[in-house]
Amino acid sequence: MTKIVEYLFSIGSPWSYIGFDPFVEIAAENGVEIRPYLTTVVEENGGIFSRNRPEVRRSYWIRDLKRWARLRGKELILDNRPELSDPAPASLMVIAAYLDGKDWIGLTRALQEAFWSQAKDIGQPHVRVAIADAAGFDGTALLQRQADEDVREKWAADRAHALKNGVFGFPTFLYGGEIYWGQDNLPFLERHFAGDKP
Repeated sequence: MTKIVEYLFSIGSPWSYIGFDPFVEIAAENGVEIRPYLTTVVEENGGIFSRNRPEVRRSYWIRDLKRWARLRGKELILDNRPELSDPAPASLMVIAAYLDGKDWIGLTRALQEAFWSQAKDIGQPHVRVAIADAAGFDGTALLQRQADEDVREKWAADRAHALKNGVFGFPTFLYGGEIYWGQDNLPFLERHFAGDKP
């Protein structure tokens, strides 16, 4: 029987970016299939966008991100970051790739790296197309798919799934009846994959 982990994340979450490669690696090593769900911060469940946090907490959040990014070998542009448009539409491109049986993991990696390590404005359609093309996809076709009903339906269903399951921030992993929030919970998720359920 195939083991499945539900992966709830946001392209616009730096924590999702930092923890993405270790998570994919752990899942592959344990023969676990990843089922992606993409959405944005679930404020109804207590999620808070970083821009809405008190400055003291936001300052610590940035320092912690830098520590984890260094530990994970990821470069993050957080200081003097240019004003960028909403990265959420990039999620629709990833959903389209997933629904079409394409390498959604590779596309996710390319889009997140462009946004967080290169500060590219992936909210802009032409930027997303160029990133997808460079990663070996048909960017124009994926962009066109964003407006299709099945893509929009999954986008809405993913948020409903997050809300129903008590998700508020990213990344969140649902596995075997347990919920793990944050890339720093990957060691616990890995133990669970190996049979050590908490």
